[in-house]
Amino acid sequence: MSEPRSISLLGATGSIGDSTLDLIRNDRANWTVRALSANCSAEKLAKLAIEFEAEIAVVGDEACLPELKQHLAGTGVEAAGGREALCDAAARPVDITVAAIVGCAGLAPTMRAIEQGNTVALANKEALVSAGEVMTRLVAQHGTALLPVDSEHNAIFQCLAGNNIDDVRWITLTASGGPFRTKTLEELDAATPSQAVAHPNWDMGAKISVDSATMMNKGLEFIEAFHLFPVGLDRLRIIVHPQSVIHSMVEYRDGSTLAQLGPSDMRVPIASTLAYPARMDTNCKPLDLAKIGELSFFAPDEERFPATKLAREAAHAGGGTPAVLNAANEVAVAAFLAGQIRFTQISALSARTLDNYAPPAPQTLDDVLAVDAEARARAGEMLEIA
Repeated sequence: MSEPRSISLLGATGSIGDSTLDLIRNDRANWTVRALSANCSAEKLAKLAIEFEAEIAVVGDEACLPELKQHLAGTGVEAAGGREALCDAAARPVDITVAAIVGCAGLAPTMRAIEQGNTVALANKEALVSAGEVMTRLVAQHGTALLPVDSEHNAIFQCLAGNNIDDVRWITLTASGGPFRTKTLEELDAATPSQAVAHPNWDMGAKISVDSATMMNKGLEFIEAFHLFPVGLDRLRIIVHPQSVIHSMVEYRDGSTLAQLGPSDMRVPIASTLAYPARMDTNCKPLDLAKIGELSFFAPDEERFPATKLAREAAHAGGGTPAVLNAANEVAVAAFLAGQIRFTQISALSARTLDNYAPPAPQTLDDVLAVDAEARARAGEMLEIA
């Protein structure tokens, strides 16, 4: 019997964390959990740390540390809090780190995990969007295996396996279109946060659900794909596929198109990364294509959903522009969820921030974080006068 593999999970209490731990729970003998983290959620994090016998549990918000320590008292699980503690936990050597902290908060710990030179399963798309060149250089420097967790990028990764990337004609990212795919501009303008987070196919957190509704999620994935799969921006495209059965496709120069199909369940791509290059069992419900009946496809409508156009333009602009887009979008989504702006103003605020700020290409993590902070500040100022 082989030795258990060691794992750290950054972002253990979110939807990706839930799915990852469900897979480990069903294959418990083959895994040793080193570190679990959360922004706060101290009680849930403590329960998970105890269940999985983690070495350390870390809250990113240091104000939540006293509660975490209280819940872990006498358990033998180490409790820590704050940004540095999170980075230190990420730096612990493990076979695989699942990086699932939402937003730029996950950037520094993900970088520390990459520096270990083992395997990082990346579920934080904002990291590659904001720090693509910095991160890919670090991956190359340390020989880290970077495996994509996003269902679309994981699908592409699987479709490229065993093939020469020089033979690729197109990489096509599929998008569900979100809950507002058929809505008019007037209906979009009146959309509420509760409507925006009600995704028709996927069970996700609030921020990524809103990004799916605006199509910004797909725009950020477009930029991420550029860094993960070196085919050039002109060979990347997006198509709307409401059933979310085909998770992405790769077309080769001989006319062959390979597509990865699966249920709308994040345990499928996560299992692909956990077991890579092998496969592992999941208890996901199998596809029933006869029941699904038909698969449909539509071109993106960038008049109603301009986020993909913004992302494509940001990718072509390069430099610090993608980091500005990501930061401005995070500010705008938070404002929308708080009832400060309308749904249609999310992309509008991002566009105004891009027009207002065009920094040079970041060379270091500190550069990335400085661009992110400045973009947030500028977006916030525009928010106040909106």
